[in-house]
Amino acid sequence: MDVAWSAYRVAIAQFAPKLGDVSANVSQHLEYVNEARQANAQVIVFPELGLTGYQTQDLTLEVARHVSHPDIQRLIQASRDVDVLFSFVEEADDCRFFVTAAYASGGRLVHRHRKLYLPTYGMFDERRYFAPGDRVRTFSAQGGQAGVLICEDAWHLSSPYLLAVQGASVIYVPASSPWRNTMAASDFGSHAFWRQLLQVYAQLCGCFFVFANRVGYEDGVHFYGGSGVMGPDGEWVAEGPASERALVVADLDFHMVRRARYTTPLMRDERVRLVLDEMQEAVRRRSTDETGD
Repeated sequence: MDVAWSAYRVAIAQFAPKLGDVSANVSQHLEYVNEARQANAQVIVFPELGLTGYQTQDLTLEVARHVSHPDIQRLIQASRDVDVLFSFVEEADDCRFFVTAAYASGGRLVHRHRKLYLPTYGMFDERRYFAPGDRVRTFSAQGGQAGVLICEDAWHLSSPYLLAVQGASVIYVPASSPWRNTMAASDFGSHAFWRQLLQVYAQLCGCFFVFANRVGYEDGVHFYGGSGVMGPDGEWVAEGPASERALVVADLDFHMVRRARYTTPLMRDERVRLVLDEMQEAVRRRSTDETGD
């Protein structure tokens, strides 16, 4: 059977990283990798900035790691038996700093995604500390073509679209999404929004979404969890609890992707050339509006 239509098991480590303590967080990652292996998972996914904690701010220089750093290499080496998707503050060769998610498999680094959209509204001030990424690419992984979006990236329509038209069968979304407001007695506003967003995306794109959100408190901010896997039919394959640590395990059957893309062939019928032409026209008009020419 073609690998694109095979099945595999994914584990999501919903946990609370320790702010600024990279060594302790690496140890937690390795413990979860062992748990995932015992659960017969082929992939384990960690939340956004799981190696550092979310609000690094003035700790950025201290917690940043180049991909060659021993802490990063330990996790890459841990991928010999289980693919590992983890997130950290990456220091580039030119001393820029990125919120990065790295996918390692077979003891080597396969793919890096640098967060594209750095929020500066509400409680967020990411653009003050980090540089934005500038590309969205799929890569070969378990289940065929995969993609990664980091938290805020997924709130922009273009991001999952760009991965879907490249043929992604699964899109991983590591996040550090906080509690914001109460929709009902036990339902968080951010949680409800993410559920609706992922359901619509999965059905439109005809692929799986693996959402890995952290838990715990950090400087008074509550991160609610709610990790899980959304299937291409818009139904949850697995759901994690709110506000509790958990290892969420799910089996991804890519026959579901095949069936969804046949019955509702939205990606097949996408007119990518038309989108490209109209986007170029939109850029031209925006440029004209800005210059007044």
